[in-house]
Amino acid sequence: MNWKILKSNYLIHGKYLTVRKDQVELPNGHQIDDYYILEYPNWVTVIGLTKEEQFIMVRQYRHGLQKVFYELCAGVHDAADTDYLATAKREMLEETGYGNGDWQAWMTCSPNPGTHTNMSYTFLATNLELLQEQQLDPGEDISVHLFSKEEIKELLMNNEIAQAMHAAPLWKYLEEEGR
Repeated sequence: MNWKILKSNYLIHGKYLTVRKDQVELPNGHQIDDYYILEYPNWVTVIGLTKEEQFIMVRQYRHGLQKVFYELCAGVHDAADTDYLATAKREMLEETGYGNGDWQAWMTCSPNPGTHTNMSYTFLATNLELLQEQQLDPGEDISVHLFSKEEIKELLMNNEIAQAMHAAPLWKYLEEEGR
């Protein structure tokens, strides 16, 4: 069932992205000469809820679509982090100023198993409290917004949360909470 890699050629080596061009042979003998693979580091996202059960969302410009979107707090898992939970807690505190609370693994999914090598790890954090001001990286311009469960559902229904790796865990949360 697996494809056989006949040849690989790295086209880009970047901090957050590596692009590889593979020549592959399928089990049926057919060959694909230019199958592109995107090697990203693993990502984390956080469904964050305050003690008052308000969803903590960020709003930021995304250059790929050249628009501003509401998103979950998210980031890249750094080698310096001990595990994905540590990454999630760090990103939540840095991007939003919220921390403490109760944390649990919520969902793991692939951004695109056909072309991406990474996974996205989502955590559910409840009873969060505002601990500090944001500590943003120089390339970040993020505003923090609080929403009710009904407002989140409305944002999802109106396609105002465009990032699939953020919408999927939120839909799962709404489904689980609705039971």
